[in-house]
Amino acid sequence: MLKRISLIVAAMAVGFLLAVLWPRSPEAVRDALVATGVPALTRLAGGQRAAAPPVTAASPAATPAAEVDAPGLVKLTDAQIDRAGIRTAPAAGGRLTRHLHVPGTVVPSANNTARIAVKTTGTVAELRKGLGDRVAKGEIVALLDSREIADAKGEYLAARVSAALQKTLYERDKELWDKRISSEQQYLRSQASFQDLKVKEDAARRKLTFLGLSPAEIQALPNQPEAQFERQEIRSPIAGRIVERRVDLGAAVGRDNLETELYSVVDLSRVWVDLAVSPGDLPLVREGQVVEIQANATGERAEGRIVFIGPVLDQNTHAARVVAELSNPDERWRPGSFVAAEIRIADRPVPVLIPNAALQMVDGKPTAFVRTADGFVARPVTTGRSDDEGVEITAGLQPGEAVAVVNSFTLKAELGKAAAEE
Repeated sequence: MLKRISLIVAAMAVGFLLAVLWPRSPEAVRDALVATGVPALTRLAGGQRAAAPPVTAASPAATPAAEVDAPGLVKLTDAQIDRAGIRTAPAAGGRLTRHLHVPGTVVPSANNTARIAVKTTGTVAELRKGLGDRVAKGEIVALLDSREIADAKGEYLAARVSAALQKTLYERDKELWDKRISSEQQYLRSQASFQDLKVKEDAARRKLTFLGLSPAEIQALPNQPEAQFERQEIRSPIAGRIVERRVDLGAAVGRDNLETELYSVVDLSRVWVDLAVSPGDLPLVREGQVVEIQANATGERAEGRIVFIGPVLDQNTHAARVVAELSNPDERWRPGSFVAAEIRIADRPVPVLIPNAALQMVDGKPTAFVRTADGFVARPVTTGRSDDEGVEITAGLQPGEAVAVVNSFTLKAELGKAAAEE
């Protein structure tokens, strides 16, 4: 033991002499002295401290202090994050939208609904369409036998012939008067007669138009057989589908308390949604707003726009009628269906937007959990406006930073557990 102590003392003496007599000794010699356990020596000539030993990767100094001791840090591995079902998404710009939730009912559009009716008395001779059949605009859907139609056609043809004959006489008398062959009185009588018969012809034509004959049908009357004078063609005024048939073959129709409507036709390519809006929410609604419609039975969704806001409240429900128009090219939306509607009453862009589920209250402050290399760090944020799904972040987050958007409450629980253990 004494021998070992003597060797150590001798080594220290040699090192001291080298440091004093040879201040610029090689770095290898001085490192060897340090390796023997000699404390850091002060060089007498320069007055500088000896170099500190290098830090290895396993040393705690290799991990940045901000990650090791950062307040609010929840350390989790990737495997732990997956098992906890935590999902992240980058904070990014978006749009804030607010919705007003109201019930509604799908109804046919009043602009695309028509009732095929007769304007004269008669008997149904033929029904060419049934329930559910499609019709084109102007297509014949029924035939009617009517004595009134036959009389009106005869009256028109008679007036037409009389006016044509009187026109010939008038033109002849005018030519004679111009040549001063006949008297002016004869010319004026012919002119008055022609004008009177022309008025009667025009009146007879207007009567046929009122009874439902088209201009082409009236023009073709002089060539029509007399046996068909009683026959009237009933045409559809719009394209669509037959949704109601009100008469049977051979039924008497027309005035004097008889049925006048034959069919109801609806074009379902566009439908309306009747919405009931309370008086308190009515100031938030205006024409042109977007409405998202969801069917209660199937969950199917579509988008429409408000086209009408009723000025009068319903006496029973005290709600205002608001109508939204919905495109329905494949006729998926059936009139009579109950729906839930969301009226979009606000739509604004924001620079940083995160889901509501990404926000937790920690120590009474709104907090988001930001993804780091070691897990998540709880970062207090300043919130702005919000809507049904997201909240605006005005401070605390930068666009592109990944935040926990699913199961962030798990991170809050872990943070509380770590604080309790400390």
